[in-house]
Amino acid sequence: MAVLTTALDTPLLARAAAGRLLVGGEWREASSGERFAVVDPGNGAVLADVADATVDDGLAAVAAADAAADAWAATAPRERGEVLRRAFDLMTAHRDELARLITLENGKALTEARAEVGYAAEFLRWYSEEAVRADGRATTSPAGGSTILTRMAPVGLSVLVTPWNFPAAMATRKLGPALAAGCATVLKPAAETPLTALALADLLTTAGAPPGVVNVVPTRAAGPVVRAMLADPRARKVSFTGSTQVGQLLLRQAADRVLRVSMELGGNAPFIVLADADLDVAVASALVAKLRNGGQSCVAANRFYVHARVAEEFCARMGAAMARVRTGYGLDDGVEVGAMINERARDKAHGIVVDAVEAGARVVTGGRVIGSSGFFLEPTLLADTPHTARAFREEIFGPVAPVATFTDPDEAVAWANGTDAGLAAFVQSRDLSTALAVADALEAGMVGINRGVVSDPAAPFGGWKHSGLGREGGHEGLLEYLEPKYVAVSW
Repeated sequence: MAVLTTALDTPLLARAAAGRLLVGGEWREASSGERFAVVDPGNGAVLADVADATVDDGLAAVAAADAAADAWAATAPRERGEVLRRAFDLMTAHRDELARLITLENGKALTEARAEVGYAAEFLRWYSEEAVRADGRATTSPAGGSTILTRMAPVGLSVLVTPWNFPAAMATRKLGPALAAGCATVLKPAAETPLTALALADLLTTAGAPPGVVNVVPTRAAGPVVRAMLADPRARKVSFTGSTQVGQLLLRQAADRVLRVSMELGGNAPFIVLADADLDVAVASALVAKLRNGGQSCVAANRFYVHARVAEEFCARMGAAMARVRTGYGLDDGVEVGAMINERARDKAHGIVVDAVEAGARVVTGGRVIGSSGFFLEPTLLADTPHTARAFREEIFGPVAPVATFTDPDEAVAWANGTDAGLAAFVQSRDLSTALAVADALEAGMVGINRGVVSDPAAPFGGWKHSGLGREGGHEGLLEYLEPKYVAVSW
């Protein structure tokens, strides 16, 4: 029996909670017969048990994708786009069910889960429109003896590896462009949150994705299964979202076969508040940038650098605002910040708070582990945080905001750039020319000015330095799944 609670009681959610692999259009058990538990981070209860894919199952999924690849690549772009558009409509129709599922297996507040479903669905709509825009070009060669045709072809079978923090959005952000470009796929979701991936695959199948075009293989043995799939000569691309350390391992594996890669890796985003910032806007932006998904986001503001002239007032306002945030079980009314994904993640974030205080930081608000069940940490603001503290050296991935002050904006930029990460950054200033100058100086792939959210399906999402390679979203995201082919023509 897979379902161990009555929380997943609609047909779509019950099918997801059945926890079977999707391989070649068939829902099946793992070849080993083994299953693993999916736990609700809000109370520690087991939601369901899920088929635990083996290496053989991963390779069977690769074989199924390969069998479907040529026909899908030859499918008219408009038809591929219509499949994605129907999947968008289905996601929208099932928004409340999917949001409840995300909250149950991820722990985030239901309001945030609803927002994630809307955001995730937009990738399907965006790429339903982009499917017909894989433009080539025709030019006359400079010597005049031939015509240069540049055409775009699907890169081929794509292995997609997604994290637990945004289980719907990270899946559609990869599946959308891959399917639009004409690539067959194998999706390996995080073991913490496989149910959302299974529900999305169900909807894509209903929307008309042919058997084998979308395969899903949840597993606890992520390393061996992904390694075997990448070693298979039928695989042509890997797209991964997760830690820099795991990304580096996958890059080494991909190098052996010269696979196309997309890597969205760790962040350590600075949030810079200049002396002329509108503090109402700055605090509102900071709350979103820090507390979205409880800080468990690669683009979450991690290090707060606030001009000394406004630091005291900023901390007072920010502390008061964070103290008003309601933390609790994600399905309860009025909850704004839910549980962290597991005990280890909570304890790491709490350890960062303890380290900062021991180094001399002052707790403005929060700082405590709360609740007798589930994995909760109070939203925490730390003032006067030393740069030597772990809070400034590590990606926190939790609801903890360390603040340091500066007097020279160039000093703040130097601190912001003093890390191997370069995913996102945030700047607060009333002077647009100053804010743009700071944004230009920051070594990050994305910068938000006077706002706390940078993600948009129509924009290229990705980082510099150790934060990754390639882009997801926008037209650039489609190009990640296409190969240019040059044809020289003499008429």
